[in-house]
Amino acid sequence: MKIAAVRRHALSLPEAAEAPHFDYASFRVRGKIFVTVPPDEQHIHVFVDDEVREQALALDPEFLEKLTWGAKVVGLRVRLADATPAVVTRLIDAAWARKAPKRLLRG
Repeated sequence: MKIAAVRRHALSLPEAAEAPHFDYASFRVRGKIFVTVPPDEQHIHVFVDDEVREQALALDPEFLEKLTWGAKVVGLRVRLADATPAVVTRLIDAAWARKAPKRLLRG
């Protein structure tokens, strides 16, 4: 999957915006980050909850790994070159839903 497709999908979500986050790009909903893009644009970091993360790792370990911040696991690192687009879009959707206000989730 290409970073352009990630960007297009992330920005299609309600109230999503792109903004810099240090030397990374980030996608946010109401200022809350749900995906970051390292400068190499070969990976994305998706901030999903534990249940989504563990299920995804069990199903797609060939392109997913745990994303840590210090000793804490905070989401998933996705290797885009090997990733299945449908899985990536589902993970982005889950990360967006985790950070979005409840009002947006109700539609």
